[in-house]
Amino acid sequence: MTTFDDRENAFEKKFAHDEEMTFKAVARRNKLTGLWAAGLLGKTGEEADEYAKSVVLADFEEAGHEDVVRKLVADLGGRSDADAIRAKMEEMLLVAKQQLLEEAS
Repeated sequence: MTTFDDRENAFEKKFAHDEEMTFKAVARRNKLTGLWAAGLLGKTGEEADEYAKSVVLADFEEAGHEDVVRKLVADLGGRSDADAIRAKMEEMLLVAKQQLLEEAS
């Protein structure tokens, strides 16, 4: 194997790792955001966990995160608006990334 092949393989492995970490961070963000929304809805314990799972699954409807925003806006009614939900999702993404970094070390 040449040095070029070694570098190419290293870049491919790094890309795959980065994509996996992004997927995990987004899924965790959705779960954390779902738990936040569950709290607004008065859900606790197992009911809150099940709701958070439904938020994670909502993200698979289409590319991007607007499917999650639409679900949460519909579910929360007047308790929160789309902009507040997007802001919470950004906040939870930072929390999710930090949690994954802590788990990796």
